[in-house]
Amino acid sequence: MRVTKLFTQLEHALGRSGNGSSDFDLNPDVVLPAGRRLRPAGVLMAIDLTQAAPQVVLTKRSSALKHHPGQIAFPGGKVDADDTGPVAASLREAWEEIGLPQSHARVLGTLPNHETVTGFTVTPVVAVIEQCFTPRPEPGEVDEIFKVPLSHVLNLENFTIEGRRWRGQRRHYYTVPYGPYYIWGATARMLHGLADRMAV
Repeated sequence: MRVTKLFTQLEHALGRSGNGSSDFDLNPDVVLPAGRRLRPAGVLMAIDLTQAAPQVVLTKRSSALKHHPGQIAFPGGKVDADDTGPVAASLREAWEEIGLPQSHARVLGTLPNHETVTGFTVTPVVAVIEQCFTPRPEPGEVDEIFKVPLSHVLNLENFTIEGRRWRGQRRHYYTVPYGPYYIWGATARMLHGLADRMAV
């Protein structure tokens, strides 16, 4: 995919109107409590353009973490008091978690928010990396930093819907596996949202 064409497609995708997504998209029987309060967060969908083909940067969370151990995730986290918003939070977290200098990430825009089962409203921040950097996993937080071809996660045919029992109920979710990496849940759902917008 040529870079100029990619930028045009991303610009159109990010400019499209539409609703956000949630961990409950595939579970219409779930009744969400009225008046629930969601905590704001931001994740960085970083597309590395320094390789032969565009790659999406992902992390494997530490297996020692209390929440979501060993899961595949974007760099990111909750909006702190010192952050100006989700974009700033995603860039700060990317520096802390993978060693990506903020000056190396050119933000193109954001996708609609994604609500997680853990009570966050997550803003996916789409950015491109045009300068090489040395990945540095944050000790105790990130076990591995890896990249997946953008073409893989933009192909809607690579996504499947699976399910498992969670808190006594059957829950369904998106997956988009790549090699040894089982990408699922909120990360897969946000990637599916980007792929869906890019397909139009």
